[in-house]
Amino acid sequence: MDIEERQAEHIDYFVKKASTLKGPALANIVVEATSHPFLFAFSEILAVPSILELEGTENSASLDLLRMFAHGTWSEYKNVADRLPKLLPDQILKLKQLTVLTLAETNKVLPYDTLMQELDVSNVRELEDFVINDCMYVGIVRGKLDQLRRCFEVQFAAGRDIRPGQLGSMIDILANWLTTSDNLLVSIQEKIKWADSMGEMDKKHKKEIDERVEEVKKTLSLKADIDYRGHEGNFSELGGVMDYDQDRNRPKRRRHPIG
Repeated sequence: MDIEERQAEHIDYFVKKASTLKGPALANIVVEATSHPFLFAFSEILAVPSILELEGTENSASLDLLRMFAHGTWSEYKNVADRLPKLLPDQILKLKQLTVLTLAETNKVLPYDTLMQELDVSNVRELEDFVINDCMYVGIVRGKLDQLRRCFEVQFAAGRDIRPGQLGSMIDILANWLTTSDNLLVSIQEKIKWADSMGEMDKKHKKEIDERVEEVKKTLSLKADIDYRGHEGNFSELGGVMDYDQDRNRPKRRRHPIG
């Protein structure tokens, strides 16, 4: 089961559970969800009416924390940590994992220095252990650690929840991609038509050449046959003359009487 399938089960569980609770009881749900080792998407939980009702109440910090896990990073959390609940070790790990996903959204090559700064990691060994054990083995990213270039080359990264206001830009990106794809398709179709027409021309040209070759072969064959017959007639006529002359000019032996 891949990361998306596992997440779907966990999201369904937390959505149903949050729908049955109110007020302070939801704070525990937020902690449980943001600490879960295989949950990395929170927009469905954020959409639960009882969760949204925390806005402006004494428990609104739990709603803000859930939003941070849906869209934020570790460095963003540190900037507003005084206004949010203190994180448990599992929550810190989760937010750092989500930070890697955010960085991978826009960059397929992540320098070690950037990762260490964003994750508060002090040395390369600790960083590589985190990327391997807490990201790659979990299945949220795939890639290659390049120690020589001091970077992580991202081959795959699980998607995060869409940030507020990000939907419009994503629609624009997809629209541009669709336009580009349509133009590319038209260009490919035109090239296919050109290739087909050139293929037909090549076939026609080859057919004409084959027909010409056959005509030349027939002409040469006919000429060779005529020449052969002409030589054969001349030889027979010449041979007959020679035979006649030889018989006529052959000296005759005289016969002496026996006596």
